[in-house]
Amino acid sequence: MTDQNKPLLEDVKTSVIRKPTLNLKQIAFDNIVTIIFVVICFFGLILAKQPAAFVMNELVLRIARNSFLVLSLIIPVLAGMGLNFGIVIGAMAGQIALIAVTHWQITGMKGFLLAALISVPFALLFGWLTGKILNKTKGQEMITSMILGFFAMGLYQFLFLFLIGTLIPMDNPVLVLSGGVGIKNTIDLKDGILYALDGIYKTRFFPALAGFSVITAVFSLFKVFRVRKDEIERVRLPKYLMYTVLSLTGIVFSVVVLNSKSLVAMIKFPVATIFSILMLCAFNLFIVRTKLGQDFRTVGQDMHVAKVSGINVDRVRIISIMISTVLAAWGQLIFLQNIGTLNTYGSHEQVGMFAVASILIGGASVNKATIGQAILGTTLFHLMFIISPFAGKNLFGNAQIGEYFRVFVAYGVIGLSLGLHAWKTQIQAKRKQLGEE
Repeated sequence: MTDQNKPLLEDVKTSVIRKPTLNLKQIAFDNIVTIIFVVICFFGLILAKQPAAFVMNELVLRIARNSFLVLSLIIPVLAGMGLNFGIVIGAMAGQIALIAVTHWQITGMKGFLLAALISVPFALLFGWLTGKILNKTKGQEMITSMILGFFAMGLYQFLFLFLIGTLIPMDNPVLVLSGGVGIKNTIDLKDGILYALDGIYKTRFFPALAGFSVITAVFSLFKVFRVRKDEIERVRLPKYLMYTVLSLTGIVFSVVVLNSKSLVAMIKFPVATIFSILMLCAFNLFIVRTKLGQDFRTVGQDMHVAKVSGINVDRVRIISIMISTVLAAWGQLIFLQNIGTLNTYGSHEQVGMFAVASILIGGASVNKATIGQAILGTTLFHLMFIISPFAGKNLFGNAQIGEYFRVFVAYGVIGLSLGLHAWKTQIQAKRKQLGEE
């Protein structure tokens, strides 16, 4: 190494290991939506006056049945396509497969797995078509995917209201309307795939949380001591310390709950469903480290640079939407096997809106979304869903006000998040312009 290069190397090392400054104002600004929802949920819990065991049990069930759908939004964000409201099309693919399996009277886990398998070609086709259209409307992907969802609903209703019983023969009194044409509005899954995944095995929540926290604490402490010996990676130390503190908190909290002998300690969760969610988290982490994942990142950061680098931008964007659509189809099946009832013409309608609201509440944005944000947002959003009717009843004497409030919030948080994103973009553009001047 020459003497001329030594100062440059020292500058690089200094810039890498320099401790990051903690800007509380910026952190609060970046996470304003999450902070607002934490405050809302805190006061909502006080006003609802519901037993902790009831709230925790409902929350665990809702996280299990909704997280897969929310996590299906991450890959399109990574590829720079924003929040994919078009996952409603993937939900339709899952429901098409579910209706077919119900017609063939294949029940239980076999029916669930067959529905998941049948949904794949439908979801891939729908995702490919969606991706082709979104490539024609670059920069307007979110509104386009939303409108595509409404358009697909019309085709879906045309299929099940008119084609079934006319062009597509189906002689099944359980599914078909009395006139012989069209599928019934409500399909009972009690004798079908009800709890096909959830019912495989359930275990108590807090012992499992304690075990998971111990594993996470050991891993985080290992990383902390490793980082201390590695000057280059010292900037990651606060993150590992935060994981360690959270893990130790989880251990202490679990031990306290288990020793309290309250009903909260008896709460159970569906192991297979949670395992499928963890597998999706692992898949998202894995794909980021692959060549395809790097292409997603490059395209998401700058499509022009990606194109100059030799990446087929349109192809990468289509693949991201296809993956998201398939995951949404599976997520809808997980959701429906827990609910136990398929509203043929309505179960898919709010899938996109509620999933997008959930991930935004967790702190995600149009151009950045993580697994942690998806899980946190799902937790806060559905905690509000649980407590809002009771809070509305206790505060105003009418539970329906709580119902209206949570629907209002679902739309409001999307508007607020997108407005903040536009504001941040303008501020960054002005700072960049001033810096150039």
